[in-house]
Amino acid sequence: MRNGFQATDNSQPNGSEKQRKTHYSRLFRRFILLTIVCSLIPLLLVGWGINIHYTRFSNERMINAFQIQVEYHRKIIELFLKKHSSKLHLIAQSHPKDYLLSGSNLNNIFEILNREYRSFTDLGIIGADGYHLKYIGPYDLMPNNYADTFWFKEVMEKDLFISDMFMGFRKVPHFIIAVTRLEKGEKWILRATIETEVFRSLVENVRIGNTGEVYLLNTKGIFQTSPRFSGKIMDKAPTPIESFREGINVRIIEKHTDHHGKKYPRQIYSQTWLKDPPWLLVVKQNYDEAFSEVNHANYATLILLHLSALIILIVAVFITRHMISVIKNRDDEADKLNRQLLQTSKLASIGELSAGVAHEINNPLAIILTEKQILLDMTNDTAATTPEIKGQLSESLEQIDVQIKRCKRITHGLLRFSRRTQSVIETINTNQFISEVIELLEREAGSGGIKFFTDFEENLPNILSDPSQLQQVMLNLITNSIDAHDDKAYGSIHVRTRSNNQQGVEIVVADTGMGISPENMDKIFDPFFTTKPVGKGTGLGLSICYSTIKNLGGDISVWSEVGKGSEFKVFLPFSPPPHLLEGTADNPKDYQMDIATVSS
Repeated sequence: MRNGFQATDNSQPNGSEKQRKTHYSRLFRRFILLTIVCSLIPLLLVGWGINIHYTRFSNERMINAFQIQVEYHRKIIELFLKKHSSKLHLIAQSHPKDYLLSGSNLNNIFEILNREYRSFTDLGIIGADGYHLKYIGPYDLMPNNYADTFWFKEVMEKDLFISDMFMGFRKVPHFIIAVTRLEKGEKWILRATIETEVFRSLVENVRIGNTGEVYLLNTKGIFQTSPRFSGKIMDKAPTPIESFREGINVRIIEKHTDHHGKKYPRQIYSQTWLKDPPWLLVVKQNYDEAFSEVNHANYATLILLHLSALIILIVAVFITRHMISVIKNRDDEADKLNRQLLQTSKLASIGELSAGVAHEINNPLAIILTEKQILLDMTNDTAATTPEIKGQLSESLEQIDVQIKRCKRITHGLLRFSRRTQSVIETINTNQFISEVIELLEREAGSGGIKFFTDFEENLPNILSDPSQLQQVMLNLITNSIDAHDDKAYGSIHVRTRSNNQQGVEIVVADTGMGISPENMDKIFDPFFTTKPVGKGTGLGLSICYSTIKNLGGDISVWSEVGKGSEFKVFLPFSPPPHLLEGTADNPKDYQMDIATVSS
């Protein structure tokens, strides 16, 4: 298992991690909710409002278009009927009956009427008894008597009558226009049959989309023209008609089935009544086709609206995740700074304590050392002492000397940990500097079967730092790497240097030793913590490394995997903190080479 640890990093307790994850999840939901409330809901409300307004506006325009079409066709039909009625009325009033009956006068008038549009089928003069007095046309109608026909009775009462479509004696759908004139106390009728195809073309040739149709109905709901889809002339209309009313009526008829079982979709009807004859002009079209463009625009608007909302939501999710990530990083940095502050405070307190203890121990040690020397001199000068006693006394005094020196090394380490030594800043060639340290320890490492491998960056920039303190750091790290191979017959130590983003240099010391267990990763930089046997390490080595690197403005981190080794990474800036440069200027000669090691 590989473990990573930076000098300022500690793992969070599980409970705190859960609380933090819960906090971030709640924060994420709140951001998303705020985004929805502040952007999506207003966007959808405004979009839907605009869509509803546009739909109503478009529907009104479509209905107005239908009304305009109906009004336009109504005027054309009424103009056609009025024009032909006026012609007949003019002929009847301007020509006496005898003139019309004599010779070919009526035929000449018929030819003149049809000269342009051929809109008259026939023309006849009918007397008050209902018989034709003269007839111009393709049918043999002279023997027929019209006294009992509906149109004869109507025209005799109204002087002008336009009939519905009827079959009559000729047995084909047609309608007539008849006018009367009272001449010498006797009423006679000028009757004309309108060419059915000419009249129907006015209505039936109108094309509205693929499903639109225009037709005429009489008051009984009988087709006066052939609709495009709904039936044929003289058939009964499938839908009931409304009673006579002024103006134009537009209505929507839902899906229905006529009495023949034919199904009709939802349709829009626009209709108006003609005054004379009372025919109902109908313009209708399938609703979906009539409003297809409006519906298409509505669908496109809604799709774009919801697509925009979806894009906003997706962007909000990504932005919120980024924000949460930034907040997490800031929180981690804050935690890191807090832990650094805590670690620094702890080391500062221990440093003060160590400095005091070292001073207090150094003084008695100096006295003991002096007294030891006095005892040794007295033993050498005393003749009464037997050689055997003198040898034992000398051996005891040498052991006292050894232990005193050991105590002095400990106190010197304590003083270095508390940084009581003065920093001397000099220009350092890092590669050369590390090579000298490796050379000092190469013999010790070789005796344990450990080889050094270096990977130095060429033309590595020099740094300004304290070579004495930096030498102590490198000695401690490499010594620990050597000690980490105690249980192995051989091993290796790799030392690598690199420049770091134009900010400083990076030194990596990696070994193939036993590694550091996960439970010890958080403690290795604590003072007096050691995993070495009692008497071999003081537990101050890595603490001194940490405090020294921090004092020089750098950083130190470690990765380790049990059974495979450890890797310490040291970063040093090109220039130390300003306060070290100021101290160096005042005391430039305080630095003295000291290669004493303090093993952890």
